Amino acid sequence: MNAIITPPDTLHGCIPFTDISVQDMREAIMQGMDEENKEIERLLACADKPTFKNTIEPLAMSGDLLGRATAIMYNLASAETNDELDALTNEVAPMLTEHSNRMMLNEALFDRVRYVKEHAPATLTDEQRMLLNNTYDGFLRSGAALDAAGKERYRDISMQLSTLGLQFSQNLLKETNAYVLHITDEAELAGLPDMHRKAAAEEAKERGLGGWVFTLKAPSFGPFMMYAENRKRRRELYMAYHTRATHANDANNFDVVRNIVNLRREKAQLLGFTDYADYALRHRMAADKEHVMQLLDTLIVHYKEPAEREVQEVRERAVAEEGDDFEFMPWDFSFYSQKIKKERYDYDPDMLRPYLELSQVQRGVFGLATRLYGITFKQNKYIPVYHPDVVAYEVFDAEGKFLALFYADFFPREGKRGGAWMTSFQDEACLAPDNEQPTPDNTRRPHVAIVMNFTKPTADTPSLLTLGELQTFMHEFGHALHAIFAMTRYEALSGTSVYWDFVELPSQFMENYAVEPEFLRGFAYHYQTGECIPQAYIDRIQKSRRFQAAYACMRQVSFGLLDMAYYTLQEPFTQDVKTFECEAWQRAQLLPHVDGTCMTVQFGHIMSGGYAAGYYSYKWAELLDADAFAYFKRHGIFNTEVAASFRQHVLSRGGTEPPMQLYLRFRGQEPTIEALLERDGIK
Repeated sequence: MNAIITPPDTLHGCIPFTDISVQDMREAIMQGMDEENKEIERLLACADKPTFKNTIEPLAMSGDLLGRATAIMYNLASAETNDELDALTNEVAPMLTEHSNRMMLNEALFDRVRYVKEHAPATLTDEQRMLLNNTYDGFLRSGAALDAAGKERYRDISMQLSTLGLQFSQNLLKETNAYVLHITDEAELAGLPDMHRKAAAEEAKERGLGGWVFTLKAPSFGPFMMYAENRKRRRELYMAYHTRATHANDANNFDVVRNIVNLRREKAQLLGFTDYADYALRHRMAADKEHVMQLLDTLIVHYKEPAEREVQEVRERAVAEEGDDFEFMPWDFSFYSQKIKKERYDYDPDMLRPYLELSQVQRGVFGLATRLYGITFKQNKYIPVYHPDVVAYEVFDAEGKFLALFYADFFPREGKRGGAWMTSFQDEACLAPDNEQPTPDNTRRPHVAIVMNFTKPTADTPSLLTLGELQTFMHEFGHALHAIFAMTRYEALSGTSVYWDFVELPSQFMENYAVEPEFLRGFAYHYQTGECIPQAYIDRIQKSRRFQAAYACMRQVSFGLLDMAYYTLQEPFTQDVKTFECEAWQRAQLLPHVDGTCMTVQFGHIMSGGYAAGYYSYKWAELLDADAFAYFKRHGIFNTEVAASFRQHVLSRGGTEPPMQLYLRFRGQEPTIEALLERDGIK
């Protein structure tokens, strides 16, 4: 029996991962497309005049099996893939695109949707009106109003983009996995703390090698660049990382990038937009590219000069140590920055690791959610998981009502892509009649996962995090809360189904707690002695939190400029990718350019992810999160009334109303940049 097509009776309907094969996924996807086609046929066979209830609602609820099957396939393709699963995603991606196109380009279906839009009664709720508007606009943005030739070209573009996005991601993962820095001379490890040496030795052992192995995965790459005194090896690792997907092999992404950029531009212009940014930003808080560029320009005005001073300070430190003829390069920046930070604040990221043992961090993060919102997390070892590293939890509300399943997947492995993300295997949706408000009892509850690449435990040391890794944990946990608290009627508007420049507010908001003394003292105990994190350490965190804040901001701005440069193109992109990149982000660059390196071919956010013409969203949401947390601080960072308002008006409402309307209901006013500038020490 196929456990996707016919789910067994499991606790909370959890996915029986151990009973699902790649062939099961394929079979379920094929049947899911067939079932959805039949659902659309039944909808179209309705002889009654189109209404919200007989057209928009059943359309929103169609494709349940297909959604379940694709969620499993794509999530595992990111977190636990293999050659067989990669082959399946490559096979079905164009099929899924064509299936979607058949629906969205169906004239009879669009006619029904358009009729409802044009005759919508005033009695629709805000959520129903949002679903109707999104559905109608979704058809328009999918080419439903095009002529026959336009529809055919739209189909072709969509098919190509679905394949290219997968190809981009798979190429990058292959290049990441293909490289190892194998060191056999211990002298070349000078400067590296013992725990990173142990981790590298474990990596070598797992590969059947002696000595030490460093990879391009974050827990290996980052510490090496920060601590390794061997500059030649730092350069080697830096170049390996920043030249991924540029080599003359079948994992080269240059042509993939050109094709993605050109096809997105063509799709937007086919639909009547001037460029892809114009197309994408119609469904963003920013609304248009002028507002995006205004944000980026404002950040440059406030942050560039401080950032230049920060970089110059690092350069001067390197020259003072190495000599006047020293040529300062990007692979020197982390190394000498850390020296300055260590001397100025007596702060070293690794000094906090003994106090940030992963299980204790989990206890602290879960405890914060309990303190703010009254929810609890209960580990359940009987819930199946997709890899032995994954841990499953049941989430309960203050009243003991089941809220969600929560999967935590912390460590890097060969089948997992880099970075960190939150995802869901099942989203919330209301199962009750219209006259009942959604509650934990009458909604299908979400199954949520956070996936990261933290420092792995070794034979004699548990997983010990840096402050940066704690912030990453809290970031993804914030996304998870957005999904866990969802209490909406329609899945399409549930949880994180919001504008891209609003979705980062809950996640970045949670990061603020990572440096709050009262929060840290609740769980940060030395994993060997049980000693609470010393107040002196907390003082150092507080004093150093603004260290190179301007540089960090300008780095994000540079990525935003690069993103907008590609997606404001109105003519075919034929330039050399490296040259275009250098020109696009030049006014935000602070470190010397290195020939041969290229960010674009690794920039999954804007090429294979959902951030095309949207990378500015991180800074947009940072402005929001700074404003929101400043409001919390005025009333107390653990104030349960303010937290209840944040949950009610932001976290539980998903995309049921325009995001600024939700924020205003919580905050009482629109956000300003003032809180962000103050937090970063810019004013």
